[in-house]
Amino acid sequence: MDAREMKIKAAEAALAHVEYGMRLGIGTGSTAEEFVRLLAEKVATGFKVEGVPTSERTARLCVELGVPLKSLDELPELDLTIDGADEVDSDLTLIKGGGGALLREKIVAAASQRMIVIADESKLVETLGAFPLPIEVNPFGLVSTRMAIEKKASKLGLSGGLALRQSGSEDFMTDGGHYIIDASFGRIPDAEALSNELNSIPGVVEHGLFLNMAALAIIAGPAGARTLRANR
Repeated sequence: MDAREMKIKAAEAALAHVEYGMRLGIGTGSTAEEFVRLLAEKVATGFKVEGVPTSERTARLCVELGVPLKSLDELPELDLTIDGADEVDSDLTLIKGGGGALLREKIVAAASQRMIVIADESKLVETLGAFPLPIEVNPFGLVSTRMAIEKKASKLGLSGGLALRQSGSEDFMTDGGHYIIDASFGRIPDAEALSNELNSIPGVVEHGLFLNMAALAIIAGPAGARTLRANR
């Protein structure tokens, strides 16, 4: 089973949690896109849902495939969000934002009664941090914000390169008009402490640590999909 087949298996298992008439947060990324394709097939048979996309990229795919969409202002309370992750640990703490949509992903997840994460087994880790942590920042005061991130990380014993994300020859810009700094800390033993420190920096709009948000993680491997529940 290749990586895409595992993503499809995880998406299939997540689709079983979607009930008729649900208000659904729809994530961003390659695994979430497999879920959108499967959801669209079900919608085409008369299955009713209303989706809130977490990015313009996801919105375009949903429109193309016929998944009905609303804005989060139109549906401010959601039943369920299904989204991918770049890393997942045993507590279902996540690193997200590899696709650049972490702010909207976190807003949508927070507006949902439940969040289910779908991923292939390569995303399951013992300790977060091998995947660079995306930090969404305001373009104004970028150098000061970057220095503040370095100081806060050092306070926690974290070090590593901070790279401004690029898109071709241009600085990558999120749907909200922000930049992303990818922080290669290597290992994050205390995600909550890092989250608190980053949240205290005015120029940080949001970061890719998702704490106490996912209720379930559906992890797919060669043997099929398994469901992990949060240890909290």
